[in-house]
Amino acid sequence: MATVMHHPSTLTAATERREERRRLPALRHLGPNWYASVMGTAIIANAGAGLPYQFPGLRGFCQVMWALSVAALATVLAARAGHWLHHRDQARAHLLDPAVAPFYGCLSMALLAVGGGTLLVGGDLIGQGPAVAVDTVLYVAGTAIGLVAAVAVPYLMVARHEVGAGSASPVWLLPLVAPMVSAALGPLLIPHLAAGQAREALLLACYAMFGVSLLATLLMLPLIFGRLIVGGPLPLALTPTLFLVLGPLGQSTTAVNQLADQAPRAIGAPYAEGLSVFAVVYGVPVMGFALLWLALATALVVRAARRGMGFAMTWWAFTFPVGTCVTGAAGLARHTGLVALEWLAAGLYALLVLAWLAAAAHTLSGLLSGRLLAAPR
Repeated sequence: MATVMHHPSTLTAATERREERRRLPALRHLGPNWYASVMGTAIIANAGAGLPYQFPGLRGFCQVMWALSVAALATVLAARAGHWLHHRDQARAHLLDPAVAPFYGCLSMALLAVGGGTLLVGGDLIGQGPAVAVDTVLYVAGTAIGLVAAVAVPYLMVARHEVGAGSASPVWLLPLVAPMVSAALGPLLIPHLAAGQAREALLLACYAMFGVSLLATLLMLPLIFGRLIVGGPLPLALTPTLFLVLGPLGQSTTAVNQLADQAPRAIGAPYAEGLSVFAVVYGVPVMGFALLWLALATALVVRAARRGMGFAMTWWAFTFPVGTCVTGAAGLARHTGLVALEWLAAGLYALLVLAWLAAAAHTLSGLLSGRLLAAPR
């Protein structure tokens, strides 16, 4: 009987192919941008819980959306862990890619959004005590990751990335908005802290993070707007990212109103009264600019759609940023009593739900077909 001899290089190649098959190739191109789908789902529950108009069935709908956000967070966390475990080279390449690295801010915001939803809505299902515990863990982890990302990503952009002139993108805002999300959701935990130093420390820490995010955003926005004026519209697939600018606007308005609600519990007069005034004096002009940007971004998205813009994961930019405008408008409605702001919050919420349905349906279709996990063209 003849003996078949295998060349060592043939055996090595076969071994490598088997090893590659064990490395979950479907996860190789799953980047940190997938956390945006978690954020976009969680904000449906969070914004709905604070709407001025609580119509029948809304609470149950928010509970379902919160449960979906929890499942989405667990799934994406597991998938991203597999990505780092089996595809470290690609993970490192993402960190060194100026188009992908800013999405690491989405990890922080996903943890924070689901944690906030757990306290706002999830307590109905799991109990108030466990909800506070879960939110505390997710808030601490999300805040720590957000603060690291707010420093690390700009550092990489300065020291390691090759960023061309005129390449500014709204995506650059993502790591800078994360501390603002902490500032907006931190007040939910204030009533659950011991009165005195603990409450005041968290309140002022939230205002410090508000300042970190706001000032960094003010540095970045002129670059983004200048890129649009000088360079023209963004590529079709990136046009939805224009909605990301709404994030720091709506979230900062939400933050000052949420903090003003809790200020009397944490800090004495006259600061508590002054912070309540600041919430309106700051929030109304910023909400006005947010509506202006919403109109501009919508017009550019319509233009891109007419030119053949197809679905991409950037469609999730239509969800979370709009949701922050819902919570911002609802906060202003509480502090001013204006019915017009209540209607604005309700109208933006309807837009948010429609945007989520479109993004979620296309994402599910893309996952089933395998297109969204394929190598980028």
